[in-house]
Amino acid sequence: MTRSKEAAPNQYYDTLEVRRDASPDEIKKAYRRLARKYHPDVNPGDRAAEDRFKNIQEAYSVLNDPEKRKQYDLYGQYGFAQDPAGGPGGFGFSGFDFSDPGGGAQSGGFRDIFADLFGRGDSAGRNHQGRDLETQVEVPFIDAVRGTQISIDVNHLKGRERIQTIERLRVKIPPGVNTGSRVRVAGKGEAGEAGGPAGDLFLVVKVRPHPLFKREGNNILCSIPVTVTEAALGSEIEVPTVSGTARLKIPPGTQSGQKFRLRGRGVPATRGGGRGDELVEVRIVLPERLTERSREILREFAQLNPQDPRKKIERGS
Repeated sequence: MTRSKEAAPNQYYDTLEVRRDASPDEIKKAYRRLARKYHPDVNPGDRAAEDRFKNIQEAYSVLNDPEKRKQYDLYGQYGFAQDPAGGPGGFGFSGFDFSDPGGGAQSGGFRDIFADLFGRGDSAGRNHQGRDLETQVEVPFIDAVRGTQISIDVNHLKGRERIQTIERLRVKIPPGVNTGSRVRVAGKGEAGEAGGPAGDLFLVVKVRPHPLFKREGNNILCSIPVTVTEAALGSEIEVPTVSGTARLKIPPGTQSGQKFRLRGRGVPATRGGGRGDELVEVRIVLPERLTERSREILREFAQLNPQDPRKKIERGS
């Protein structure tokens, strides 16, 4: 059975999403785009994408070869031999060598296409870049805010015999990282095969808690004890920060739990945008032991300053 050129199907053209009169360059560009999108390494475990990828390979094998394209335009799939598996005149993969479809200089073969698409690979288009590796590192709170350098040992499997080697790396941890931040170390993942590049190493940061400081976004929170007289009369106290100490003015009549802001003393933004603040919460601390004279003074103080701090609290019935 034969078909006229006008009746020939558009299946392969539709597969590559091009017109029937598409130029060889347009066909090649369409193939590059679709092969990159549906390649099994880009869609691991996706059977539908794998099937689509095979169809794309099949269509390109025909339309990229001038003689096969001419035969296909005239007779469609019926212009090719029957599938050895017994299919009714359909196109079978057995008729083509996908390691170099279309042959020679005209098509360039899948070898060249995949090398161009992924920058690596073999004649079947397999991606031989090494896998990315991931490991967790613990960083002290202050170092996470300021930035630091750490030393880590990384196990590598190299060569066809997959010989294990240990490499000590010195890695820079940027300022402002938080728990869950990922630091990329390029080319320090699993070694590639067949001359492919190595993968990357990702350090997943866990920040060690600090006894005084806590982080909230890019702000740092801390609680500082003050005496009754400092809070009542006002004072200037020294406050610890992640970058040293700072002076903080406590105004007269400061209440326990009141917060004060030290601008620019917080965490630097990892992607620019300035630095957070430190929020200092004042906590009034009473003397643990009072002399009899101190008690007399407090009783006199209470008489001179009658006050009911619970007066405004709504009382239950």
